[in-house]
Amino acid sequence: MSEVVRPATAADLERINEIYNHYVVRSHATFEIEPVTMAARREWATHYAATGRYRLLVVDDDRVLGYATSSPYHLRAAYETSVEVSVYVDPDATGRGLGARLYGALLPALEGEDLHRAYGGVALPNPASVALHERFGFREAARYSEQGRKFGRYWDVVWLERPLGEPVTRRRRPPSARR
Repeated sequence: MSEVVRPATAADLERINEIYNHYVVRSHATFEIEPVTMAARREWATHYAATGRYRLLVVDDDRVLGYATSSPYHLRAAYETSVEVSVYVDPDATGRGLGARLYGALLPALEGEDLHRAYGGVALPNPASVALHERFGFREAARYSEQGRKFGRYWDVVWLERPLGEPVTRRRRPPSARR
């Protein structure tokens, strides 16, 4: 593979916006309803840095094919050791392992930060996204029914969590949950 995962630059923002807006218009993967403007995307990007808790990485193969973020989970100070992570991949590049490449770079980079948990929200159904999160040690923390409305219907959302700053071990489900 010749794809490179790297911190995003201002030159990547237009392509990031194209990828994201595809999902805004055609998917329930984001609950954004209107496409994001470039002015809003530039402001959004100011919250990220090449180091620290809040990162924006891209996977690039002469063109940005996807991106991953770690963002504040909630704005209240007690949540500062938690981040929400997400991945978006160009729809023409899905199935190539790019989401795994992005999380494979993002999550280890966050291990050195003062962070305790990473969370990912997945609007259901989305078995590929759930599988990606589980591959990286995320486990279901909560399931909300009909949490968001888009395309004239309500969508359930599962929230997955992963510890940061400590080794991740595969947790076995208790016997009662295996039935």
